[in-house]
Amino acid sequence: MFEFELPDVGEGVAEGEIVAWHVAPGDVVTEDQVLAEVETDKAVVDLPSPKAGTVRELHAAEGDIVPVGDVVITIDVEGEEPDDVEADVEADVVGEGDSDEPVEAAGEDTDTAGEDDETSATTEGRVFAPPNVRRLARELDVDLLAIDGSGPGGRVTEGDVRAAAEADSGATEDTGEPDAAGVEVGTDAGQPEPDTAGTGDVPGTSSGAADRDRTLAAPATRKLAREEGVDIDEVPTEKTRDGEAFVEPEDVRAYVAAREAAPAEAGKASPGEAAAAGAGDAQTAEVTTEPYRGIRRTIGQQMEQSAFTAPHACHHDTAVVDNLVAARSELKPRAEERGVRLTYVPFVMKAIVAGLKEYPVLNTELDEESEEILYKHYYNVGLAVATDAGLMVPVVEDVDGKSVLELAAEANDLAERARSRDLAPAEMQGGTFTITNFGAIGGEYATPIINYPETAILGLGAIEERAVADDGEVFAAHTLPLSLSIDHRVIDGAEAAGFVNTVIEYLENPTLLLLE
Repeated sequence: MFEFELPDVGEGVAEGEIVAWHVAPGDVVTEDQVLAEVETDKAVVDLPSPKAGTVRELHAAEGDIVPVGDVVITIDVEGEEPDDVEADVEADVVGEGDSDEPVEAAGEDTDTAGEDDETSATTEGRVFAPPNVRRLARELDVDLLAIDGSGPGGRVTEGDVRAAAEADSGATEDTGEPDAAGVEVGTDAGQPEPDTAGTGDVPGTSSGAADRDRTLAAPATRKLAREEGVDIDEVPTEKTRDGEAFVEPEDVRAYVAAREAAPAEAGKASPGEAAAAGAGDAQTAEVTTEPYRGIRRTIGQQMEQSAFTAPHACHHDTAVVDNLVAARSELKPRAEERGVRLTYVPFVMKAIVAGLKEYPVLNTELDEESEEILYKHYYNVGLAVATDAGLMVPVVEDVDGKSVLELAAEANDLAERARSRDLAPAEMQGGTFTITNFGAIGGEYATPIINYPETAILGLGAIEERAVADDGEVFAAHTLPLSLSIDHRVIDGAEAAGFVNTVIEYLENPTLLLLE
């Protein structure tokens, strides 16, 4: 049996989201077969199988966030003697352990436990958890019998154990004592006072629920009740354990939902308060949410770091690019014959290299720790690409050593794979300067955020016919608006203007690009 832990699929990656499983328990897999797609804070990557064998179990569901190093899948390896299935099940049952130490129910007297208690521990109280989770439970002194597993098939996960440990740390607020299965009884002394007005009239609740003076519930259930402002003794339930009412998380959630759906008792709120509450409800009904994580969270963190680290200054100018439009129109059919879609971007990339060679301070990075400016003598240009997951910046390396057609083919390939989430993390690293083409969507000028720790970024507006004045005459010409943002700690405004002037010179006279 092989327990496959989530590997570090990219430099600095600490966790990944299971986007999709490509296998299921019972499937036969070969070595290097793709098991799943995992989204990190950099990209979506395939997770290949390091072993050939049969999938025994998936330890995470699609959408789960899994820390690097956690077991994600168990595989019965070919050529190894498979564990007996029944023996494996018994090994996963709490109390029948994965080590020499049996896991016992909290508070259970092993010398006096009767036959009924033993039956409860091995049937009703069976809890399934992989060995690493059981080890963690022993380290944190958590009773697995008290946990409702959130994993596939009710299996207890590391997250469940840690949540239970956090709940146990606040158990001093509870006046009750744990029963033999680690389930707490009594009421929560430190629990916020709930609004119990009309409790007996809440749909789906029992008017006699408040008459209980003793309730059994797991620590995690009590924590949920405290968070929701619910008195655990008010939660109706038909479940019992050892003759006492037993409340589970779903009972608390159902009670909260029913309470919120019940009409407010007349006279409890003033007309103004009622109107405000109604407005709040209307706003809540119109709001949807999505998780702020993965690539979107990384983009936000990088933008925040850039905006609050590098003092931005922006320089705007416009290139008259009739000659560039004509050159691209002439070369476009020849490029298509070679299977390449020719855009204006590769021409701009070559012009940028010319500008960087003349003004190398824009091809730098500021090492704040050593207080040194790093001048880079290579030209890797990042291309900001809008995707469903947010802005991704694949990098075209060694732009100065490639032709316009080579740059066009590579840029198109990187952009397409960025939109399909098929980029490797390494393909978005090592950039020295970035282009963002907001003109492809529409617009003229903007203030781009620097792709930190780079020190400059060039934004491209839309190439359109606009009015141009020359020698007292006004005429229509194709123009390209340019927006350059710089890190003003490193680059001065004069250098920014000189760089843009060089770029404009090459774009307005595309034959000069033959020199690059």
